[in-house]
Amino acid sequence: MRRALIIILARGGSKGVPGKNTAIVGGRPCIAWTIDAALASGSAALVAVSSDDRAARAIAEQSGCAVIHRPEHLASDAATIDDAARHAVLELEDRGMAPQPQSPDAAIIILYANVPVRPAGLIDAATALLSGSGCDSVQSYQPVGKNHPWWTARLDEGGVVRPWEGDVLNHGVFRRQDLPPAYIPDGAVIAVTRRALFREVPGVKSGPHAFFGADRRGIVNPHGSVVDIDAPIDLIVADAILSGSISIPGAPPPEITPTPKPRAPIA
Repeated sequence: MRRALIIILARGGSKGVPGKNTAIVGGRPCIAWTIDAALASGSAALVAVSSDDRAARAIAEQSGCAVIHRPEHLASDAATIDDAARHAVLELEDRGMAPQPQSPDAAIIILYANVPVRPAGLIDAATALLSGSGCDSVQSYQPVGKNHPWWTARLDEGGVVRPWEGDVLNHGVFRRQDLPPAYIPDGAVIAVTRRALFREVPGVKSGPHAFFGADRRGIVNPHGSVVDIDAPIDLIVADAILSGSISIPGAPPPEITPTPKPRAPIA
């Protein structure tokens, strides 16, 4: 059932990689890969691109997406993704274009234009988990690998190494395979209900992550199957993958993580 509203966020400014959303990656503008993934999704009722960048909006229009001119105050370094997403939803509802206008359970998928590499089927898997579980949000994760929190340390001004937490360095673990599973958001997909995005879920404390609601679920992507362009090296990696120079994991479908009862939201 094609009922999800997919919003691609493409802010023009970036200090780490200027112009990254329209940079050429794998022979095409970076944003084009995310647009393709959105349009190929079996869940998509409408794909919209919100951007303050004229070039990104032109690419979106040529691809057949709905285009939203993102206001300057929602495109600064201090602007939040949920503010930009709410603006896009309200504008589409005002235009009469939203698939389920003002429905609290409407599925809203947020994609970043600077993620040109993500597993096939991920958007549909996140949408299915959102609607099938009745949760407030779904976010994609990857295993942290060797950058595990247990192996995080503090260094004082004299270079003395101390545990980040507790009294035992590295929690006493020195083999990666002995570390407990840990995951980090990879930026490939966020799926939320309209109720959660507009902070209408009862009992959720205010804070930068309040728009995820109370019941938050996760999907685990294979390590290395997502490229989120935040640094120049990421452009090189994405270009190599998309041009076929190197292969990546990701053939298996995304794994849905078992989730306990809803936790208290992060303040």
